[in-house]
Amino acid sequence: MLTDIGRSRSHNEDACAISPEIGAFVVCDGMGGAAAGEVASRLAAGTFLTQLDAPAPANTKPQTRLQTAILAANSLVHKRSLEEPGQAGMGTTLVALLYIPPPLLDRRSAPRSSRPRFVTPPDLFVANVGDSRCYRLRAGVLQQLSHDHSFVEEQLKAGQITEEEAAVSPMRNYITRAVGPHTRIHPDTDSYRTKPGDVYLLCTDGLTRELDDETLSGILRRELPARPPAQAELDRACAALIQAANEQGGHDNITVLLVAVV
Repeated sequence: MLTDIGRSRSHNEDACAISPEIGAFVVCDGMGGAAAGEVASRLAAGTFLTQLDAPAPANTKPQTRLQTAILAANSLVHKRSLEEPGQAGMGTTLVALLYIPPPLLDRRSAPRSSRPRFVTPPDLFVANVGDSRCYRLRAGVLQQLSHDHSFVEEQLKAGQITEEEAAVSPMRNYITRAVGPHTRIHPDTDSYRTKPGDVYLLCTDGLTRELDDETLSGILRRELPARPPAQAELDRACAALIQAANEQGGHDNITVLLVAVV
């Protein structure tokens, strides 16, 4: 993972964090006056991982764990914004992955006739609030898995504007959901089955505002020719994505986090 201030901002309000022990990865993009955005993003990322690592009731669904962690982050950021006048109204986007390997099942000992039909359960869970994104690169094809919570995205879904109009809309920076500004929050969650060689990208809009999906896909395919990629290749890909965004103007902070399935 890598974060960069970009070429236009005076400080970095993005945050990224991981907890390999629990398979959790998170990226946040803060907003607010002065340094409030920086406070919100780091507070949300840290609280999210701490809550996920806390003991949960048996058989708690991964989606529920993700939602509980995001709600905890929202509560703490909101509380802090009320306590500190300089941080009033602060908030942050949040996009996260939670990887839970499915249990290893040995059905060879059972008679063939009695073996139940088995469908591999989902092992990767995605959650997001705001317009920081999650993508999956599989077999050279890049697909956005998260759904932007933004005014422009709502216009697109309603058929009020085209993709081309959305790309240049002056309303692109307006998000409709965030962690922190309100007491209630509604994260989106979804689940997927991973495959060896998958690469998942979490990023802030400092990347996606500068580079379209075709460009992102091209950079990832160029920098990650091997499947699964090695650590050094993931590092180079992070740096290449940030460099490309800066070359297009770097108008915002840029954060990228890459997760490879081996």
